[in-house]
Amino acid sequence: MQRAAVFDVDGTLVDTNHLHVTTWWEALRQAGHRVPMHAVHRAIGLGSDDLVAHLLGDDRDKDQDDELSAAHKALYGQYFDRLPALQDAGRLLRRLDQDGWRVVLATSAGGAELSALRRAISADDAIMATASADDVAEGKPAPEPVEHALELAGVPAERAVFVGDTVWDMQAGSRAGVRCVGVLCGGIPRADLVEAGAQAIYDDPAHLLATLADSPLA
Repeated sequence: MQRAAVFDVDGTLVDTNHLHVTTWWEALRQAGHRVPMHAVHRAIGLGSDDLVAHLLGDDRDKDQDDELSAAHKALYGQYFDRLPALQDAGRLLRRLDQDGWRVVLATSAGGAELSALRRAISADDAIMATASADDVAEGKPAPEPVEHALELAGVPAERAVFVGDTVWDMQAGSRAGVRCVGVLCGGIPRADLVEAGAQAIYDDPAHLLATLADSPLA
């Protein structure tokens, strides 16, 4: 039977979480909202609408949501030509592909942003498909992104592993019924990832690749 290796992208394969923190903080600041960066960091991994709701609450001026999202996209877009892949991210995906895994990305990114991330990873030959924010009604921590990735791979949940860096990733994967692997390179503490459902934890893609034989992706 086929197996699927599903990967989050931001903070898992590409070192972008703190760029997102800075650009969301600036977008919020420009709109008159004072939100501490540590709070923004904890919200990274949510889709734009959910992130704004998480940070500003349900009593916010919701008419401002689209403006905040557009401001963040404009600020973050300045980095598209130099997004840094995490060490061995591309090598890890190609190794899994060679080992017979169907590699699928599950990300809240879409459009030009997703294209920039894929260029940074530079492993398109190993990526079977991508489940983006454009493809689902609800983003993480809902299970839809992971479930859609499994549909694209044609693989049942019990034959899949999901790798991510945030609590939202681990919750989404757990709700989809897949084994969850956490990485620490997104800046979220080990204990939080374990509590959210991670069954194994690695420092980053390079660490996972180096210890692949003893991992859930063996």
